[in-house]
Amino acid sequence: MSGHILVVDDEVGIRELLSEILTEEGYDVHLAENAQAARAFRQHTRPDLVLLDIWMPDTDGVTLLKEWTATGQLTMPVVMMSGHATIDTAIEATRLGAVDFLEKPVALAKLLAAVQKHLKKSEGPRQVPVMDLSALGKSPLIQDLKKRLSAIAAHTTPVLFVGEAGSGFDLCARHLHQPNTPWVEIDNRALLASSPLDYVERVQNGTLFLPELTDLARLEQRGLDLIIDKLAAKSARLVTACSGNPEALISAGELESRVYYRLSNVRLRLPALREHREDIPDIANFMLAQMVEAHQCGPRRFTVAALNQLRNFDWPGNLPQLNSVVRTLAITAAGSEMDQEEVARVLGPIKAQSQPARTAGVSLDQPLREARDAFERQYFEYHMQKEGGSMTRVAERAGLERTHLYRKLKQLNIRPGRRLDEEL
Repeated sequence: MSGHILVVDDEVGIRELLSEILTEEGYDVHLAENAQAARAFRQHTRPDLVLLDIWMPDTDGVTLLKEWTATGQLTMPVVMMSGHATIDTAIEATRLGAVDFLEKPVALAKLLAAVQKHLKKSEGPRQVPVMDLSALGKSPLIQDLKKRLSAIAAHTTPVLFVGEAGSGFDLCARHLHQPNTPWVEIDNRALLASSPLDYVERVQNGTLFLPELTDLARLEQRGLDLIIDKLAAKSARLVTACSGNPEALISAGELESRVYYRLSNVRLRLPALREHREDIPDIANFMLAQMVEAHQCGPRRFTVAALNQLRNFDWPGNLPQLNSVVRTLAITAAGSEMDQEEVARVLGPIKAQSQPARTAGVSLDQPLREARDAFERQYFEYHMQKEGGSMTRVAERAGLERTHLYRKLKQLNIRPGRRLDEEL
């Protein structure tokens, strides 16, 4: 027999008895007297099986199970144990991810049968935690978001998510998606213009997801408009995400108002990461757990100070940027414990790049009009470079209509560039 088993129970007699029985059967056994000890052990080791007592003085087993789920550490089978648990408690534990329940005093035959059964299941490919909406945290803002999504889930009317890029559009869309039905992402925008009904045929009773509305050209928008009614007939849901300002795009003539208003029957704003920064430590720990479980790095953990430093950063790139930083830290850290100095090492260059641009000195000896023109020229040239030549985004950043922006650039003798993917 082989297998690494963690036994978590506050009663020393039960711990020692289980250890003796399982060791004699050839298992490698580690004992934890409470949730704190189990938590610390799980930070650096993934057991093949956990025998977890429900009633413990510091933190009950169900709460610990919830923690492991939230941090992406519930990647091993957990068998709950209790001598006086109610049926509701057992059901709750199973719902949270426990694979079995043993009543105390545990019969030897049942114990060994359960251990053998669930260890055999864990011998397959290692389960890597998948990020979903539950990993976004427990802050009031996220709890409110979950409630609103639950209300939306009962309907199949089109849904539009708005917010900053990287705020979790795909996580929220998948939260609305019904299991065992087709999930289709619009990853070929040209198909919306040439054969939009192809998407309809693939998404019966499922979810069609468009990651970014503002990327669509006019013909692609019209193809999307064409399939909205067809999707309703297929009992399918259309979920669209928009990280730009749709009203500004409509004013600029880049987004058809008819399409927008049909897509936004239900519109929900997703918060940026900095708006629920109290969730950042849990999210960072979850991302780290994903890497550890996938063997992309060795055992790693953040210190409290390091997590506080991550929490206090503004994360303009939201979840993808946080994931990139966690990945860099996990791969390049000097040791298993990542402290605030390690975080500062990785965040330092990012902070320097995100500092507001400083304009070169404008002479105060020249007339006011010339000084103002010099400042505005620097201002617009900076934002044109920053936005890669996208005049739509420059207009949004400056708070101007596009026609006003072009007049201003002409007045300042600035020749606007144009991105290759921007509509003429």
